[in-house]
Amino acid sequence: MALNLDTLCVQAGYTPASGEPRQIPIIQSTTFKYATSEDMGRLFDLEAEGYFYSRLQNPTNDMVAAKICALEGGTSAMLTGSGMAANFFALFNICQAGDHIVSESGIYGGTFNLLSVTMAKMGIEVTFVSPDADDEELEKAFRPNTKCVFGETIANPALTVLDIERFAAFAHKHGVPLIVDNTFATPVNCRPGEWGADIVTHSTTKYMDGHGAAVGGAIVDMGRFDWMASADKFPGLCTPDESYHGIVYAQRFGKEKAFITKCTCQLMRDFGSVQSPQSAFILNLGLESLHVRMPRHCENGLAMAEFLSGHEKIESVNYPSLPGSKYYRLAQKYLPKGSCGVVSFEIKGGRAAAERFMKALRLAAIETHVADARTCCLCPAASTHRQMTDEQLASAGVPAGMVRMSCGLESSSDLIEDVKQALEAV
Repeated sequence: MALNLDTLCVQAGYTPASGEPRQIPIIQSTTFKYATSEDMGRLFDLEAEGYFYSRLQNPTNDMVAAKICALEGGTSAMLTGSGMAANFFALFNICQAGDHIVSESGIYGGTFNLLSVTMAKMGIEVTFVSPDADDEELEKAFRPNTKCVFGETIANPALTVLDIERFAAFAHKHGVPLIVDNTFATPVNCRPGEWGADIVTHSTTKYMDGHGAAVGGAIVDMGRFDWMASADKFPGLCTPDESYHGIVYAQRFGKEKAFITKCTCQLMRDFGSVQSPQSAFILNLGLESLHVRMPRHCENGLAMAEFLSGHEKIESVNYPSLPGSKYYRLAQKYLPKGSCGVVSFEIKGGRAAAERFMKALRLAAIETHVADARTCCLCPAASTHRQMTDEQLASAGVPAGMVRMSCGLESSSDLIEDVKQALEAV
């Protein structure tokens, strides 16, 4: 029977048989024993399912990946060592030197750097477009060698909302997939695949873990993109992989599993950005309460945004679920149950005022982290986005005096009182 998302959070991914552990077991082993070389050979030839080395796959990880896959409504999924690894793998799985990516400009600073600096060194170019780009600007961004479109459901920390359906339509018009980072929304509040996204990524370090305990990432394939229909664009999936017995992934595994199988057999094999089974176990504990925690994060985020929007020392407030927000209409479409617990706001007086404000906070901690059970904040221009120029910051919608506050699970009235007293120090 079809299960509700709340039930999937608790039970998907692992069903113990009689006498087996009720909780997902931690398979803390690098290797796995087989009776014969022929048995292991069938694994290496991808003719049988199983495990031979935890750098590629691990049973604990696969159980948790299966839960995330179910939550997003996908057909296959994998865990990675971090959210950054998930985004890199998702992009590099279909791109190589000489290729091109179209990306939303307001994305997380670390991902912006991955695309604009690191992948550029690998010979992969990117064109950044505003999430608000008109049709003409979007059309001009595509090239014959464009291989995918990338964006974030809710951008970190600009909190722009991606018009997923529209960006998917442009991507598919040009025969390429849309990859969406759904970290801030989580599948509780938005399932990008239902709006046309083909690949969904997560930094599971954030809301999915929810407690600042384990770094990790995930990639989910919706299993709908027809790689063979654009075979000339995706030789890695549609021509023989001589590094893996000449397998043609799109033919052997079809639309449902080709992407994740190639990502595992090639990229995880060669880069080894694996998530530890212990971290996967911790992640699963967080997933079991994700459907309960997200509404509280959203409730606190909206309460904080409403308080800040009426304060005389605040220049502007960004929160997509706040009436009057530039992205309120899109939030109502894609995020009707709430957006997230993160609020971005600009304090009058710029960076110096923001620093005075943060020093005066008592409950909210200054951290690099976000989307945690505990409230935390930072000034992106001085931390996560400090590698960007003022022009790049402006393009990404991140003013130098912006504060990003991630509202946790505390009492909203206590959080507001803390912010109120800290603003008095400005």
